[in-house]
Amino acid sequence: FFSCLLFPHIMCGIFAYLNYLKPKERREICNILVAGLRRLEYRGYDSAGIGIDGKEGVPTLIKRRGNVNQLEGALAENSESLDMAEIMESHVGIAHTRWATHGEPSDINAHPQPSDPDNSFVIVHNGIITNYDVLRKFLETHGHVFKSETDTEVVAKLCKYMWDQHNGDVSFTQLVLEVIFQLDGAFALLVKSKHFPGDIIACKRGSPLILGVRRKEQKKHSLAEKLEKNPSSLWNEDDLSEDNMQEMFFASDASAIVEHTREVIYFEDDDVVHVHKGRMMTYKSDRETKQLVKSMKEVNTLDLELESIMKGRFDHFMMKEIFEQPESLSNTMRGRVAFADGTVRLGGIMKSTDTIRRSRRILMFACGTSYHSCLSVRIAMEELTDIPVALELASDFQDRTPPIYRDDICCFISQSGETKDTLNALEYCLDKGAFTVGFTNTVGSSIARKTHCGVHLNAGAEIGVASTKAYTSQIMALLMFALLISENRACAQQRRKAIIQALEDLPKHIEEVLKLDSKIKAIAEELKDSRSMLVMGRGYQYGTCLEGALKIKEISYIHTEGIHSGELSHGPLALVSENVPVVMVCTADIPFINGDSTADADARKEEKMKRASSELGQVLARKGKPIMIVDEDAPMLKSKAYETLRVPQTINCLQTIVNIIPLQLLSYHLAVLRGHNVDCPRNLAKSVTV
Repeated sequence: FFSCLLFPHIMCGIFAYLNYLKPKERREICNILVAGLRRLEYRGYDSAGIGIDGKEGVPTLIKRRGNVNQLEGALAENSESLDMAEIMESHVGIAHTRWATHGEPSDINAHPQPSDPDNSFVIVHNGIITNYDVLRKFLETHGHVFKSETDTEVVAKLCKYMWDQHNGDVSFTQLVLEVIFQLDGAFALLVKSKHFPGDIIACKRGSPLILGVRRKEQKKHSLAEKLEKNPSSLWNEDDLSEDNMQEMFFASDASAIVEHTREVIYFEDDDVVHVHKGRMMTYKSDRETKQLVKSMKEVNTLDLELESIMKGRFDHFMMKEIFEQPESLSNTMRGRVAFADGTVRLGGIMKSTDTIRRSRRILMFACGTSYHSCLSVRIAMEELTDIPVALELASDFQDRTPPIYRDDICCFISQSGETKDTLNALEYCLDKGAFTVGFTNTVGSSIARKTHCGVHLNAGAEIGVASTKAYTSQIMALLMFALLISENRACAQQRRKAIIQALEDLPKHIEEVLKLDSKIKAIAEELKDSRSMLVMGRGYQYGTCLEGALKIKEISYIHTEGIHSGELSHGPLALVSENVPVVMVCTADIPFINGDSTADADARKEEKMKRASSELGQVLARKGKPIMIVDEDAPMLKSKAYETLRVPQTINCLQTIVNIIPLQLLSYHLAVLRGHNVDCPRNLAKSVTV
């Protein structure tokens, strides 16, 4: 298990288009491939390329360092030699956006990668081949000359080596099978070859891959009609026979497919799919026996609207997604929270609630923003369930072998459901016999499939690299989980009722906070030239501060630290000066204590405000200029602040959702004012498989 953990990799984007008995101009095929890559731009990349059939069916590769616009320009430059008007009755085109892991961004290192000067085999690849250096040395001893620094070229040349070993007397499927059994690491591969024109092979181990099909309905019932009658129907090869006109779309995620079709298959680890003459054959590769076993695949209908991956009236996806949060939070609760009778129902875990309630502890595994969502909910989850809650940073967990018990409940939180560190932790906990629960925003993701049960966020598609609405929906989903598990605790009923009542008003509170946008933009104007910032808070707001600091640093590139206010005098105070802005989250939310009288709660709230006032005084004494996020219970703080953002007050465990909105808006405006690419910040990708 741990042998694969030392090799981090970040998601590239894969897209392929196959048209069978569906005549298309080469220009139209190129346009479809380029459009698919544009849908995947948000994942982060530094070069792009496509592979299409040129003259006499030999694959032609067009690759460029930079963005898809550069690639599109290269296609225009080569339009005459490519004969863009030629009609292709059947054709396979592959495309890729690369995130550099082996070798710097360059035209040569971009994908597709060829096997030889004749492009006998061309490959697009997402992931990392961890034994590529051994394979490269082996191939070099057999006369293969490498042009790039990539691990992907090793796969392409290995295909050529296997072809030569068989003297060309080998099936496409068998050849690729022999290749992938030599590979260590994680990958999603698409393989195209001049020796097998019109064919494509797709395989997956670790990295995500899905297939969409659009076909002419020449039979009595379309796949969509079959799905209406039986949503869990299995894919039958007869649905895709040689007599039917059809189109297929392979992609790293659904955003590149939804505009073409809603009928999709999610690849699982060790799946191999070979499409020959429009007919799809699906296999499962057995790494022990080195054999292929025929398999059937479940057909799914995408629950994704094209409009959700468009910017609409906004300049950037991030701003659109920030303003969608009243709706996305409502969608996360819809059909699950019954405000009238104060109940919560989560269909994905209803059969497992007794198992969860009997657990000795709850462990939450996550990275980055997802980890911050867990931190923001931990206080409420422990209070409601009376079960110890431990947080594990999944990227740290991989470096340890901690004890995991059969009566542990292990929760895995990931927006994409593909975060590699989190998946590695999941595999470890499954091996230890723990009960697992997944929280993802992606149907069919690896975490969704591998956990015993789970909760879908229902936040809608999130395109911006910096997560906003998925973060608040994660907090909501985790809180609903705690509300459901605590349903049988008599001493928690009054508290549960208060939280559920507050949930109903939460979208309205978010709408109120969004009205601060213009004021926050003005504050950003004053802060845009800062080189460092601090964001501080305590209690429920510690997670808010860490997340706010992450947002600022990842898109504005301003070094920002999120700190616990109680730690100010333990080192961070040395950073405070007139040149270091300090954002202080000082809403008057305090942890709930069962049996507390109103007077006791007020006294604790006053004590928190006194501590906040003391911390504010320390900042002011160092000529700091504090920007305060406060509610109506903090009048003494507002009068001393350099700038004040007043937010609506809600119940303590929901205040973190309200308070993060100003920090999201601040990070957005800082990035825009500094001239940065908000949706695709440098060096970052949407989905990280580490």
